[in-house]
Amino acid sequence: MAGKAPGKGGKKKWSKGKVKDKANHAVTFDQVAYDKMMKDIPTARLITPSMVVDRLKVNAATARMGLKEMEKKGIIKLVVSHHAQKIYTRVTRAIDEEEQAAVVS
Repeated sequence: MAGKAPGKGGKKKWSKGKVKDKANHAVTFDQVAYDKMMKDIPTARLITPSMVVDRLKVNAATARMGLKEMEKKGIIKLVVSHHAQKIYTRVTRAIDEEEQAAVVS
């Protein structure tokens, strides 16, 4: 038996790897998702497109569009604009008063 390596014997079998389930996210807002976005998202302190995708099961482009609309309406406020992702926060009364004081000064 000289020349044969100890071990399992035979050829190595490679695993197929883990397959991630395909996410079936919506590409547009239906009325239920839109209402949920307007109600739930502004209550969070940190708001990102990724968070909206996870909570509402919409795709990233739809989430970004919804966040832009909410920013235009004044419901949320842009904190950081990076080329990869924007970070928003909820609008609070204290923030509004500070901005108005800065404009008046």
